Amino acid sequence: MDWNSLINGFRQYISLEKGLSNHTRLAYVSDLRKLEWYFNEQELKLSPIDLKPQNVIDFIIYLNSLGIGERSQARMLSSIRAFFKYLLIEDLIQVEPTELIQGPKLPITYPEVLSVEEVENFLSVIDLSDPHGHRNRAMFETLYACGLRVSEMITLKLAGYFPDIGFVRVIGKNNKERIVPIGETAIQQINFYLEGERRQVTPKPGFENYVFLNRRGAGLTRNMIFMLVKDYAIKAGIEKNISPHTFRHSFATHLVEGGADLKAVQDMLGHESITTTEIYTHLDMGYLRETLMRYHPLYVRDSRR
Repeated sequence: MDWNSLINGFRQYISLEKGLSNHTRLAYVSDLRKLEWYFNEQELKLSPIDLKPQNVIDFIIYLNSLGIGERSQARMLSSIRAFFKYLLIEDLIQVEPTELIQGPKLPITYPEVLSVEEVENFLSVIDLSDPHGHRNRAMFETLYACGLRVSEMITLKLAGYFPDIGFVRVIGKNNKERIVPIGETAIQQINFYLEGERRQVTPKPGFENYVFLNRRGAGLTRNMIFMLVKDYAIKAGIEKNISPHTFRHSFATHLVEGGADLKAVQDMLGHESITTTEIYTHLDMGYLRETLMRYHPLYVRDSRR
């Protein structure tokens, strides 16, 4: 079977079976096309079902020779692995050629996190007298109170908002639904917005059930929320490089710092693997070390020498 037919079958598989986003599907297919291009350039007329581990290793070596970064190499290898797993499921191959191939070791990077005081400062600079002040305050209260992704917040539906029992229902990655608790402060801010500013906006067709709307009655964009974060961060004197996702990281980190069960944090964040959630235990250790260095009399005395 040729590359086109197999890649098209894989594209349908990750769309229908895995429910991956269009952006992710395009990235996977783009990586596979690079693999196909490489073998054409090498004048190796190989079908995907004929590939051996050494063929894939040669491709990775080639990427490295081009100066392509380790993260890009790791992403491409991940795409190739997903493709071969699909071929394995379809009984088109008997052995997964990337099974024993190790990807490049990536440095551990920890996300930027706001302190509780910085979150409070950020929220305090939102001008409630602004035409969209209550909406903006409600949005960021919700991001921090629930640890939502920005895409989950801007698509939050009135039908998924349950203030009487303190929960919201959101649709996360791969169209997976989850229920997340929401605190009284965030509920209060959302209710202020719903009873005030939102009543003055006529929703456009298709957006009647959205909690948060723009001034034209349509949905909000990720870019708009990003720009608001940058603006409020400057006003709050926050010098860290933050984004809407920083509130999700801060939510999780503050829960772990407070002693929350890691499995509960995983469920609230909607992580498939608890390994993803465990990064916040490392952040917590960093916070504890910082606290030790700042307040322990031995270290405080040494820093003053």
